[in-house]
Amino acid sequence: MKTNLGKKTILYPMPVLMVGTYDQKGKPDLMAAAWGGIFNDGMVCLCLDRGHKTVTNLKERKAFTVAVADEKNVVACDYVGIVSAYEVQDKVAKAGLTAVKSANVDAPVIEELPLTLECELVSYDDNTEQAVGNIVNVLADDSILTDGKVDPAKLGAITYDPVHHTYIKLGQVVGKAFSDGKKLK
Repeated sequence: MKTNLGKKTILYPMPVLMVGTYDQKGKPDLMAAAWGGIFNDGMVCLCLDRGHKTVTNLKERKAFTVAVADEKNVVACDYVGIVSAYEVQDKVAKAGLTAVKSANVDAPVIEELPLTLECELVSYDDNTEQAVGNIVNVLADDSILTDGKVDPAKLGAITYDPVHHTYIKLGQVVGKAFSDGKKLK
């Protein structure tokens, strides 16, 4: 038996993506976004409400970063997601985060977040509120690498639970992609 829940935005896992930009004065801004992911080969797509200062910034600067929120920084990531840069002048610093200039795009990299996509803005649609970015580079802290590759266990990425309004750490391996299904051939 299954229960109809109606039209809701429930999908698991839902990423906790930290979108970084600079404003017109060069001050770093950071917001949390749950609706987004890989859009195409080498591209990311985010659904970002046009009312956010971050959206104004990325449209003006034509660049942004997308970092993966992790368990070590859940409080800081939640904070920048619940306060507006229109109201809190330096919310990145208040969250205890360190912004440094990306070497590849006109946007900040947050030192404490171990995995960051550096992106050039391809488009922002005011009707759908979708931002599409071309991934110029991926920065990974050495602490999350095993044999030169991102190790999900070391990353400690979190996912947003839209039903219970909690964050959940992504965890254990349960199968091998492009392999386990071969058992049924």
